[in-house]
Amino acid sequence: MTYRAFPPRWTRIVSEGLQPRFGKCCTEPLRRITTAAAAAAAVQTIPEPANPVEMPTVQFSRRELLKDAKPFSDFLTDTFHRQHDYLRISLTERCNLRCIYCMPEEGVPLSPSKELLTTPEIVMLSSLFVSQGVNKIRLTGGEPTIRKDILSLMEQIGALRSHGLREICLTTNGIALHRKLERMVETGLTGVNLSLDTLDPWQFQVMTRRKGFDAVMKSIEKVFELNKHGAGLKLKVNAVIMRGINDREIIPFVEMTREKDIEVRFIEYMPFDGNKWNKGKMFSYTEMLDRIRESYPGLEKVRDHKNDTSKTYKIPGFVGRIGFITSMTHNFCGTCNRLRITSDGNLKVCLFGNAEVSLRDILRESNGGDPINQETYEAMRTIAVDRRRQMSEEPASFGIAPNERKLLEVIDKTPSKRVATAACSVYFTNELACKLIKENQIKKGDVLGVARVAGIMAAKRTSDLIPLCHPIAITKVVVDLAVLEDEHSKNGRVEIEATVACEGKTGVEMEALTAASTAALTVYDMCKAVDKGMSIQGLRVILKEGGKSGRWVDGAQDDSMGPN
Repeated sequence: MTYRAFPPRWTRIVSEGLQPRFGKCCTEPLRRITTAAAAAAAVQTIPEPANPVEMPTVQFSRRELLKDAKPFSDFLTDTFHRQHDYLRISLTERCNLRCIYCMPEEGVPLSPSKELLTTPEIVMLSSLFVSQGVNKIRLTGGEPTIRKDILSLMEQIGALRSHGLREICLTTNGIALHRKLERMVETGLTGVNLSLDTLDPWQFQVMTRRKGFDAVMKSIEKVFELNKHGAGLKLKVNAVIMRGINDREIIPFVEMTREKDIEVRFIEYMPFDGNKWNKGKMFSYTEMLDRIRESYPGLEKVRDHKNDTSKTYKIPGFVGRIGFITSMTHNFCGTCNRLRITSDGNLKVCLFGNAEVSLRDILRESNGGDPINQETYEAMRTIAVDRRRQMSEEPASFGIAPNERKLLEVIDKTPSKRVATAACSVYFTNELACKLIKENQIKKGDVLGVARVAGIMAAKRTSDLIPLCHPIAITKVVVDLAVLEDEHSKNGRVEIEATVACEGKTGVEMEALTAASTAALTVYDMCKAVDKGMSIQGLRVILKEGGKSGRWVDGAQDDSMGPN
């Protein structure tokens, strides 16, 4: 099974029985503001980005920022009461490296440019989220530094510091960073996460399939140089550790923290499509700890922030720290505060989930569906500012006209009754199997009864069986099986239908499909002694209802039932 990761069109595949660990469901959608007045008030807070050319350099103390803090938006608070105040925005699908653990050697298919967010659209969305309480924005990719207008974009996002944005961070491979870093600091950059998996120049070229080790090291030194002059950049180096490839470099990476204020974070190797992933290459967090403690027995745990994705440690006497991102062995979902916008404008509330909603399409409704360029953006700003000046004596603040409220509401999906029915058939190649099932003479027992129970159990365990599915509070599971002998199957067949229902914000198609397929596999297992040639055919969703898409029957929308 594949799923959209971040950036778009990259896929991760889970294989060999090991998958990323999940805790409390991190795709739980966000709560809705329940009154029109509250929604309208939220819209009015969207700030007006300054012109990049005229933007002054402003420094805000932590005390000033805290003093001006506003109540956190209900739109960005989920049903687990987690406040999603951290937004990651992918600026591009492109990358100038081909790291063996995350991308096929030939690269990935790229979206047409018109499908990607423009700079004004990114600024608009950034403004909207900051107005609702987001105080940290991370720019990612692909490789964000290869975006031609990244400096202009960062200047405009940096202008949001006066409206509550506290951190502007960048995730980069460091190849081009050293050439742009000074300007980025001027725009308000506060942190850099730099991906570097080896300290060996030759091994770097092997792992990235490109040259560039010297440029990356130059970028690291540039951070240290600017920090000496007060830049205050937080530097984290992320290294994906792979058994037999770079696990021998764990100790040299730790040594980087001896005299430098740097955090080196070791990441467990995760499966990506095209990286020929296998369980044997995965070097676990506990193994890394053991390796480090052999050389540094004084290694001690550091108290983590509640939203940290890494487990942090420090060696007494060392200036820097080390961390572990345990994406495969220990979940960190329960306190997640992250939201993600892909480069084509889809909002993802979980990196490991496949649920997305297009903010780009809603944004462009006010422009006839076309991308919003700088000229259109300026015209929209002028209209919005004039409109709000007429509505209030308060200073006007920028907002995209006229659909900010729709954007806010689509971030949050209200609960509804969700139902899905899946079906499949087990076809036999001789008449004996059907006869024995009907007479309950199969040696392994009651085929239909056991298959029914197996299907129900499987529906409830879908999140354990399908790595990228999240737990759902199922309210009903029904599995029906029937033995049929007609002109469609010469030797008979077992027809299976599984219906699953829930009260929630996520569909249950996968649960229904899992139930039906498991029931079919149970029939196969119990009958294989009398029919080795039987086949399972036609697994499909035949009914889906609930949610925005309404009622669907056999792949087509059914309008006969009226609105849900």
